[in-house]
Amino acid sequence: MKHYLAIDLGAESGRAMLGTLDGGRLQLEELHRFPNEPVRIPAGLFWDTFRLFHEIQRGLAIAGRQRRIELAGIGIDTWGVDFGLIDRDGALIDNPRHYRDARNDGMLEKTFAAVPKQEIFAATGIQFMQFNSLYQLYAAKLANSPALGAASKLLFMPDLLNYWLSGVARAEMSIASTSQFYDPARKRWATELFEKLGLPAGILAEVVPPGTLLGPLLPWVSQASGLGAVPVYATCGHDTASAVAAVPAEAEDWVYISSGTWSLMGVELAAPVINEAALAMAFTNELGVGGSVRFLKNIIGLWLLQECRREWAQQGREFSYAELAEMAAAATPFSAIIDPDAFLAPGGLPDRICAFCRESGQRPPVEPGVMARVVLESLALRCRQVLENLEALLGRRQRVIHIVGGGSKNRLLNQLISDATGKPVLAGPAEATAIGNVLVQAIGSGAISDLEEGRRIVARSFDLERFEPRPGSDWDSAYAKFRALRGAK
Repeated sequence: MKHYLAIDLGAESGRAMLGTLDGGRLQLEELHRFPNEPVRIPAGLFWDTFRLFHEIQRGLAIAGRQRRIELAGIGIDTWGVDFGLIDRDGALIDNPRHYRDARNDGMLEKTFAAVPKQEIFAATGIQFMQFNSLYQLYAAKLANSPALGAASKLLFMPDLLNYWLSGVARAEMSIASTSQFYDPARKRWATELFEKLGLPAGILAEVVPPGTLLGPLLPWVSQASGLGAVPVYATCGHDTASAVAAVPAEAEDWVYISSGTWSLMGVELAAPVINEAALAMAFTNELGVGGSVRFLKNIIGLWLLQECRREWAQQGREFSYAELAEMAAAATPFSAIIDPDAFLAPGGLPDRICAFCRESGQRPPVEPGVMARVVLESLALRCRQVLENLEALLGRRQRVIHIVGGGSKNRLLNQLISDATGKPVLAGPAEATAIGNVLVQAIGSGAISDLEEGRRIVARSFDLERFEPRPGSDWDSAYAKFRALRGAK
């Protein structure tokens, strides 16, 4: 029996999850959960990074001092792209900004003025989104950031937290590949981009693959937690990479959707796809376990519903996710259709969705249940479009869709995706990110041999729910309207 601690940080909350491998099965237990809320100050929107590390230490102490658990490893995964800067003494000199920070506005165009879009994609294979690390860093340069000039190392969120635990500053490959300044074909930093943009390549840390042992807990962390010199592993630092590692797929031709705040839809390949068609359709190439490529597309996910729910709560109308799903299931289908990707910025989502519908000649979905249905149906239609583009790029049909992550518990969305795409959906496990985190640690420690064995363990350990497409719904007509609203990409 071996115990691993997975620190899983999402855009809304973080958890310390205990993973226990025993007899070819994996069990998970939540030891500690805490909120993860950004902080807005006059300088911008930032992550509360010190609070996050404090909560991580609380999770370690629960495992060590309260539960007396002997851990075989600790690993951290987070969302992608965001980073902190440290100086030569190892101190944090630029707190990580939130990827939705307004400083990123307009940075795509400013960057393309210095380096053509096609050249950036050829070097990185990454989908263009204004919050990618490349544009955040270029924004800091254009703002004459003193921290950038004083920085010794750039560390992405999991790398920074690993550094505070172990004292070892490394860049894990899966999180580095989200930056849009990493070359997934040559598996090295795209330093040529840095040179052309006048960015300091010397701040880039050594890249290590998922499963790399960084070192033991620093003595003061070890003493405070009561854990001893537990190994810290650079697991798949990007939460999507961890989630995909936990997909219990047994055959070829499968698509995954890592469903949560974002929906990330794609396939696992042996090599990146970097060509004009992939650029035109805005697909991305990120790295995973064993150098595998996650060829995928980022889609706005259940964040739309989260934001609506937050706005309604501020108005005194509290709805649980279960209540919203029940009301959405009872609402009339296809009362309106929206483009989910038109709502990147936070704030005022219900009013903005109604305005979008009015401007596109549709009746605004004023009632929460109707609006929830509009959001979920539109997300399903977006998944159909991404799947069609994916199949066209690969030149083959995909047989089944695996939905993992917290969004896999939304049974209505799972069914709508099956209906919209005409594909069977296998939903689960919901805790895929923490599971993948544990699996990669176990591979790094030698407790399991490889990812195939890990996925067999997942299939034995967790129940999946199957959804089949239902006949008779007018999805083709709705999809035609959807394409007319947002175009072909």
